[in-house]
Amino acid sequence: MTPDRKLRLGRIQFRAWRRGFREADMVLGPFADQVAPGLTDAELDQFEALLNEEDQWLYGWIIERDPTPPEFETPVMAQVRAFMRAHVAAEVGRGIG
Repeated sequence: MTPDRKLRLGRIQFRAWRRGFREADMVLGPFADQVAPGLTDAELDQFEALLNEEDQWLYGWIIERDPTPPEFETPVMAQVRAFMRAHVAAEVGRGIG
């Protein structure tokens, strides 16, 4: 891993874990830790674009409560949703909540 990529991933992980919205932190933080290192640079661009959005909207799109604008309906959004379903189910099974 290049130093630039390592620095970029560190910034992404920090932003993903410190949203100020617990439900978003619980999805985006673990996604950034577990999945983001394997994303391509273009996919990281998509993830960073999501992180730039307001939590209330972003979380609504992730849980599909609100319609996702076309520019955010990306393969990375699909990965975040799939991760959320698997991650949240596993955490609930361990007693989080």
